[in-house]
Amino acid sequence: MKEVIEVLNEVKPGEDYENATNLITDGILTSFDIVTLVSLLNMKFNINISVMDLVPENFESASAILELVNKLKEN
Repeated sequence: MKEVIEVLNEVKPGEDYENATNLITDGILTSFDIVTLVSLLNMKFNINISVMDLVPENFESASAILELVNKLKEN
């Protein structure tokens, strides 16, 4: 989880990512932020987040992002 939060802080510092549960719904992360986040996550975790993975549910919280990363690392 720590690594995901570090990446989130690179994209948009100063948010409480450990407790935030509506990053997309509340407008904390914009579409541009998601593009940047996906790129950084792909590089950091050596994964490939596809267009099919780009749904709000996968990016609403740090734990949802971690779940996505772990799922993609298994494949």
